[in-house]
Amino acid sequence: MKLAEYCNTSPGYIGEIEMGRKFPSTELIEKIAGILRIEPYHLFKDRTVRNNESETENAYPLLPNAMKAEIRKYIDSSISEILNKY
Repeated sequence: MKLAEYCNTSPGYIGEIEMGRKFPSTELIEKIAGILRIEPYHLFKDRTVRNNESETENAYPLLPNAMKAEIRKYIDSSISEILNKY
């Protein structure tokens, strides 16, 4: 409930995100990560333990294709902007 309050959204919406029924905007992802004091990509890492010894991370398996496309577009735009300066 506090997370929803800090994000200026409803607890129900946060619950829908947690259950995988809704997917937050990039702005909300950044806000949640900031509140939790983690990098946004940590919200999408699949952490599994193998042989009860080591932890391996398979980054971004839960990231929806729409979000991947949005991130790719943002990265391409940023790269183009930087290259246009030179």
